Amino acid sequence: MAARRSGSLLPWLGIALVVVVLDQLTKTLIVARFALGDSLTVTPFFNIVRAHNTGAAFSFLAGASGWQRWFFVGLGAVAAAFIVWMLSRHGGQRLFAWALSLILGGAVGNVIDRLLHGHVVDFIQVHYAGWYFPSFNVADSAITVGAACLILDEVLRVRRAR
Repeated sequence: MAARRSGSLLPWLGIALVVVVLDQLTKTLIVARFALGDSLTVTPFFNIVRAHNTGAAFSFLAGASGWQRWFFVGLGAVAAAFIVWMLSRHGGQRLFAWALSLILGGAVGNVIDRLLHGHVVDFIQVHYAGWYFPSFNVADSAITVGAACLILDEVLRVRRAR
């Protein structure tokens, strides 16, 4: 099936910008109000905690000697450029474009952290019965929702092709 072009790239970039602004706003509030390691219990399964992640998802490469900061900045920049290119070609595919916009906003939000701080500020902590999921942030949430939307888009595309 041929790609449907959108009239404008701006709506999709606007969605990404909203994610970046929300991400940076929440991180700024956390940095201003919490010291590293501080935690506030919100519910029996949810805390707000200030954590720093020098690695990637689930602190992958967090223990490396510092080179990972620039590696992840470069990877984020390349991914952002590729996503903008994909949006310019497939902006008419609404679910696909939503997914890419969310991923773009999340990637840019975390790249900004790496450039400003040398690490990503995480603050959402979910736990149950002594088990703690790794802390995350708005950018990570947008990337995760975007990835789920990409999977859904592909499942729907395969079903339509049958």
